[in-house]
Amino acid sequence: MPEFRNDPTLPAPLFPGTHMVLDGRYVFLSGLTAVDIQGGETVLGNIEGETRLVLRRIRRMLASVGSGMDQVVRVDVHITEMEEIRRMDAVYAEFFDACRYPARTCTQSPRLYGGARVEITVMAQRPESEEGSISASESNPTDNASG
Repeated sequence: MPEFRNDPTLPAPLFPGTHMVLDGRYVFLSGLTAVDIQGGETVLGNIEGETRLVLRRIRRMLASVGSGMDQVVRVDVHITEMEEIRRMDAVYAEFFDACRYPARTCTQSPRLYGGARVEITVMAQRPESEEGSISASESNPTDNASG
């Protein structure tokens, strides 16, 4: 059964959703912008500053559930100006091992909430259980289906 969590250091989402959804194998983070982070308004308008702030928060959120940037398998990036992709990429690359970049989609989204220039969504693997594998009930979710 998925677990739905909000990050206690972030304001509650203004949309019907949660910051994080955890299942037996993965953690899914909702899209995050600098506007969502207290103090983020200080970097609005600067793609490098926004990207760095958001990825630092994502790194902290993943750590809070025992995962990390090295466990990220998929990233969706939305930027308001595709012309800024190289500047965003330069900061993005600081957060990943150059030999293990996650799968990624980057799209132009001309209007992000609150005037942000970048929004990032992440999917990461969760660590295996203490026994070294995921439990049988987690590995086969249909076993828990009601009838």
